[in-house]
Amino acid sequence: MAASHDYRGYLRDSVDLEATQHHRFHSVQSSESPYRPFLIGTLAIMGLLQVASSVAILLHLTGYLQEVDLSSTPQRPIEEIQSEPVMNALQGQPKPRKCGNRNRCKIPKDSVPSAHLPIRANHEYQVKGQLYTFTIEWDNNQGTLNCIKYDKGKLFIDEPGYYYVYAKTCFRYYNIEGQDVSNVQLDVSNVQLIQYIYHDKYQQNTRVTLSKTGSTLRWNNMSYNMYCAQQGRGARLELGDALYVNVSNAWLLDREKEGTYFGVIKLAN
Repeated sequence: MAASHDYRGYLRDSVDLEATQHHRFHSVQSSESPYRPFLIGTLAIMGLLQVASSVAILLHLTGYLQEVDLSSTPQRPIEEIQSEPVMNALQGQPKPRKCGNRNRCKIPKDSVPSAHLPIRANHEYQVKGQLYTFTIEWDNNQGTLNCIKYDKGKLFIDEPGYYYVYAKTCFRYYNIEGQDVSNVQLDVSNVQLIQYIYHDKYQQNTRVTLSKTGSTLRWNNMSYNMYCAQQGRGARLELGDALYVNVSNAWLLDREKEGTYFGVIKLAN
């Protein structure tokens, strides 16, 4: 009987212990259940406030930058802003600059220093030896001059920069009855036709040969003969520098403007 009482006591103690633990578990759950929704709500509200403050700061900074950009940029039509780079690229021209100190240099703002001159048709050249050269005279009334001057066969630079210099000369000969060339016996059976482009440096007071071309030809005195020499190159030119073209046997020059001409154009500063 003592053993059964101990057994019942053990069972009763186990049941009481389980009931006590179950009661504590429910009490913990019941004590935590009111705080969990409050904690979740607090975290959600804090997250929303942080997002709202970030958006407000971003909008404020964006509006400020737009205000500064609009206030500092001159108001111009959209078509003009978009078309300027395209037009500059198509024209292939550097930004226009003012010319040198000389008063005669007056060119449009959208132009660049350049020159293109045909040969002077009514100028006569003497007949001399094969190695003797003449400076070609050009017709400035029939050509174009922009911020470059011309005088006695020479082009004078008004604006320093890097230029492209070019020249073309055509020579021709055919026997004409009654042709009088200073009573000189003509011999074109072994004629040298040479073209030089010279550069006079104003500051150094020196002359350099930019380029040279030509040929030695055997022509027939009784038929039509023609030969053309063409050359070009880039060169750095300074204020006051001069350019000119010399040729041998200048009396054989073709006087057509499409065949013999001289020019220069500025490419960069």
